[in-house]
Parts: sequence; structure tokens; C-alpha cells
Amino acid sequence: MNALKQYIDLFVEHRDTIEQHSVAPLNALRDKALNALDGAVLPRRGSEDYEATDLEAVFAPDYGLNITRVNFDGNPAESFRCDVPNMSTCLYLCFNDMIYPGANAVRNAGGVVIETLAQAATSHPDVLTGYYGSIADLGDPTVALNTLLAQDGILIYIPDGVTAERPVQLVNIFNAMQPMMAVRRLLIVAGRNAHARILACDHTQSKDVKHLSLQTIEIIAGEDSTIDFYDMEESAATTSRVSSLFVKQAAGSNVLVDGITLTNGFTRNDYRVDVDGEHAETTLLGMTIAGDSQHVDTHTVINHNAPRCNSNEMFKFVLDDNAVGAFAGKINVKPGCPRVEAYQGNRNLCASPTARMHTKPQLVIYTDDVKCSHGTTIGQMDQDALFYMQTRGISLESAKTLLMQAFMSDVIDGVRLEVLRDRLHHLVEKRFNGTLSACATCATACNNHTK
Repeated sequence: MNALKQYIDLFVEHRDTIEQHSVAPLNALRDKALNALDGAVLPRRGSEDYEATDLEAVFAPDYGLNITRVNFDGNPAESFRCDVPNMSTCLYLCFNDMIYPGANAVRNAGGVVIETLAQAATSHPDVLTGYYGSIADLGDPTVALNTLLAQDGILIYIPDGVTAERPVQLVNIFNAMQPMMAVRRLLIVAGRNAHARILACDHTQSKDVKHLSLQTIEIIAGEDSTIDFYDMEESAATTSRVSSLFVKQAAGSNVLVDGITLTNGFTRNDYRVDVDGEHAETTLLGMTIAGDSQHVDTHTVINHNAPRCNSNEMFKFVLDDNAVGAFAGKINVKPGCPRVEAYQGNRNLCASPTARMHTKPQLVIYTDDVKCSHGTTIGQMDQDALFYMQTRGISLESAKTLLMQAFMSDVIDGVRLEVLRDRLHHLVEKRFNGTLSACATCATACNNHTK
């Protein structure tokens, strides 16, 4: 059975309702998305030259959709103030796929525009029409499905010369009491010499209910701009997440993307970066900690379409119990693009004999005078180091925790937001100690939000 068909049929049957509860720039792309889905199938395990994930099975359940845009009970702005301690942010919340401003949210924060796509259709129509869907690849069936069904989302627009005074935080929370697919969309546009830091967090509160997050993110970085985007997942074992992130970089831009999975059920993250200008810099980082029967699959593509630009990519996995991890990365250096420096690394630690890791790094180079390399390792705990620490009075479990923390330290240290970096060290320690559960501290952290 084609799992996409149930959602395509739903769209065809309820198209008028979906479009009435959306806005023209989003509606304008639905026919293209529908055409892209004609005959499309989701990848199955082993169906491609490399495919460790059965997306057909992920989308097969009949998830509900909130196509009439029903508001959820309660006052999210007062009830939930999830934040990183000691970091003042401009906070927005997304309950399932309904967007609410946090207590300190503003639509224009020192020149930075933060608003829903529905609001942007009126206040910034040129930005929304010019950039929405401009780099998202409809050849990917999950992106086409997102474009077909998305009714709203968030725009973060940093005009030319503007520097965001404080980070922007978007907290995605599943709290529906019945199985639900949330179709989420995020558009980030940075003008020339614009600078911003953005943190997105995924949580699940209704942990006994199956949820599916279908997410597409577009980041357009103008000349000499700087964008830091941190994407942290602390969801539940019943939550599946399929996220596609696209980046387009102009000359002199500097983009850091960091994907962090601490707790989850099933996760598929796709990243595609197009480096289109000289002297642009790309940093692509990822960190996964998985146990039980969690599954995390990461695919990356970095296209160097211009000469004299740099990219640095590192993804690390720590897998325990029966967890499954997968990494497939590709760096493309196009013809006529000399003086490119690119590095890709994937390091993996299997803490149990039943954990499984699949990895496939690739370099595709069509020009001379470049410095490009890649490397991957899959290993187990260093038994000599464990023995040494035990002889010094450290318990076996504590020794394992110390080794796993040390393994992740360089990825955490790559975080350029100091308070988030400190927070991650704490969260990773709790995760390895088994004291971090999905959204366990959400209520208390929310109530202690720093305004």
C-alpha cells in the first residue's frame, strides 16, 4: 500500500477547507506539490542504494490532521514558558501545529520580524511570496506532502544590517490526546549583513499517544549574514519525526546548523545545504543519544556551488540497548569551484552489542585544487579505559557515563551560544545517567521562564 495515498485523498476531498484556513502564498504551491506526489512512493528499507529507514511504515498509520485549525484548550502563553535557564529569548510555541506567542514574544524585536506565515501574508507579502518554497525540494515526497498540507508556520525575517538582540526560541509541543500528524513549516530569511541565533525544541506531553511531526525548514542566508540554528529533540517513544532542512548561502555568509536528539521514538533528519557564494562558511553538527529501541536516521548533502568556500561537518551517535542509528552524508564540489575546503566526519559509539549503526560517507569532487576529506568510525567502549577507571574507585556505570560524555564533548563545544552549550553539558549528563525523560522538566522550566 502507498501510505501517501490516504493523505493525498484527504487533501483532494477537503481542499476547500484546507485552503480557506490558510493564505494565498501557501495555497499557490499546492498544485505543484500534488503533481510532485503523483506516482511518488516513500523509501522502504533497502529500496535505494542506501536506505536504513522504512518511511512507508512511518506514514502508514491513519493520523488525524487539524485542517479546520481548532484551537486547543488553555492559555499556552501563561501555562508554558519553556526556556533554557539564564537565557532570555523571544519565545513562540507551537502546540501540535497551532502557533501561539509566548509571554515575551513580539512581532518586531529590534528590527527582527517574527510572525506566523498567515500574518506575514499581509505584513510582509514580498518576503513570503519570494522565499516560501523557494529552496524546498518537492522531489522529496515528504517535503511535497508538507507543502501540500501546510496551512501556517513561522517566519523569522532579519532585514539587511539587523542583528537580533536575543535568540529566538520556538518550542514545538505535542499535547493532542488522539493520534495526530502536525504539519510544521519554518521560514528563516536573513538579509545582507544580518545576524540571528535560533533555537527550536521538540517536546511531547501526551506520551501515551502516537504523534508524527512532518516538518520543513528553509534558511536563506544573504551576503555576509550569520545564522545559528539549533534543533533539539526531547520527545517521547511514541513520537515520530520526519524533518527536512534546506539552506541557501550567499557570498560571505556563515551558517551553523546543529541537530541534537536526546530522547525520541523514530527520527529522520534530512539536511541539504547549497553554498552559492565565495568565502561562505558552513558548519553542520549533529549529536544523537539513543537507547531502548529508538531509531535515528540522518541524511546530509552539502553542495559547493562556488569556489573558495569552507564546510565542516561532524555527526556523532551514542547507541545503547537495541537502538538503531544511520548516517548518509555527501559533499559535492561542482565543476569550476577550486579552493574549496570541506571535511565530513561521522563517529559512532555502540555501548551495547545489540545496538546497530549504518554509515555511508561520500565525497563527489568535479574540480582540482581542493582540500576535501571524510572519515567514519564505529566502535565500542574502551575496555582498558573502563578497567583503569574502576581500579581508581569509579563504578562501571559511572565510568561508562564519563566515557560517553567525553565522546560527545567536541560536538557540544561547537555550540556558539554559551548558555545553551552549558545547558547541553547538563542535559547530556542527565541523559547518560538515565535521569532525563521526554519533557520531564517542561512544566517547571516553563513556569520559571526568564522574561
